[in-house]
Amino acid sequence: MIVMKDSSFDEALLANDLVLVDFWAEWCGPCKMIAPILEEIGKDKAGILEIGKLDVDDNIETARRYEVMSIPTLILFKKGEPVMRLIGARSKSALMKEIEPHL
Repeated sequence: MIVMKDSSFDEALLANDLVLVDFWAEWCGPCKMIAPILEEIGKDKAGILEIGKLDVDDNIETARRYEVMSIPTLILFKKGEPVMRLIGARSKSALMKEIEPHL
């Protein structure tokens, strides 16, 4: 799992072909619910998909840039470009159904 910051966001995206970024905050209940699911997906898809986490409270610039209005917001980046956006917590199977076509 990659902990992302405003200062290193673009660099982290370009260093990996496929990154699912979790835009979250410490106070967000649904964000805490989805965190272990994202860790599982990261382990299951190691070498194919990286999971990134960006705390929106500490990294306002990137959250604004990608127009993150609600959290958790998950954006899948392929070669640095956003290809999918999901808002809200989901089960592992629901997330995988959305992600699989991009793998």
